[in-house]
Formats: sequence, structure tokens, C-alpha cells
Amino acid sequence: MTVDGFKLLADAHDYLLTAVRGVPAEAWADPTPCTEWTVRQVLNHARLDQQALVMQITGAAPESDPFEPEDATAGDPVAELAAVLEATAAAWESRRDDESVPTPMGPMPADVGTAAAALDAGIHAWDIARATGQDLPLTEEMAEALEDIAARIVDFVRDSFGKYAPPLVLPEGASRAEKLLAFTGRDPRWSR
Repeated sequence: MTVDGFKLLADAHDYLLTAVRGVPAEAWADPTPCTEWTVRQVLNHARLDQQALVMQITGAAPESDPFEPEDATAGDPVAELAAVLEATAAAWESRRDDESVPTPMGPMPADVGTAAAALDAGIHAWDIARATGQDLPLTEEMAEALEDIAARIVDFVRDSFGKYAPPLVLPEGASRAEKLLAFTGRDPRWSR
């Protein structure tokens, strides 16, 4: 499957924004499939990760460590996230035709970098939607588009930074989305 990383990033950003828009006011402190983090912490991590993935393009570091996310969304989480996603998409767009773009995971073509950012946004959108009881599954189409980039970077991130849980084994007949979530250490059947 040929993947347009820029379109995939736009779709994943839309998915993340939709999930965040659907968070009930009382659910920000709820647990998530990221067992150490609440809904608010996953949102802040996802927002900061998007900034970290373009920091070598923009020259601006994220506001805090994505893995120790400070809460910068107290006022309007949706508006804060939308502003970050717009800025990071613009940073990627500025390097659209580059065959080598610096990233925290090493240099890569811009369309591969955008796919990496899409993986992060899409997986965390699922985390937030699942944690807050929203009917916003990771689609089979998005999962298929994310498979290649996941195969390229998840083990590297897991081994280098210890940031993905070990992959889970699923029974026969698991969907593409379930397999992708399990590969990133998530239980696709996790519930609140």
C-alpha cells in the first residue's frame, strides 16, 4: 500500500481533534489505555509529541518533556491542541519535498516523518476516545496506512526510549486495527 504521509497526518490530526472535542468535562482525570496516564496527560503528551517531532525543523523545543507532560490545556484543551496541530502540520508542509528531514528518530523523508507523527496522533486519539467511552474506533483504513511506519519505528522507540509497552499477542481473527494497537502495547479490548 502506498501511503501519502501528509494526508495520513491530516486524517490522524482530525481523529485526535474529534476525540478531544468529545471528552466530557468530568472525564479529564479518567484512566486510559496508557496505564500511567489520565485523559488529560495523554492529551498533553500527544500535543507535546507533535511539537517534538518537528522541533528540529522549527528550532523550537516543546513546552515541556512529552514523557513528563505539563498541563498547558487548562483553559481550552481543544483550542490548545488545534493550534499545535496547525503549527506542526505547517512545519511538515514547509519540508514537503525534502528527501531528508531531521527528526528525533534520525533523518527521514518528509512523508515518512509525517507518517510517524500520524501514528502518534492516531494511537493517542484512540486512547482518548476509548478512555472516555466515545464510539470513535481506529478505522481499518487508518490502521492499514499506519502499519508500515509502525513497523519502522515502534521497536526503535520501544528499545531506545522504553516508551511503548511490549506487544500483546491476540487471538486469530484480530482486525488490522486490533493488531496495530496490540503491536504498540495496547489492549484493543481495554475498557474503562
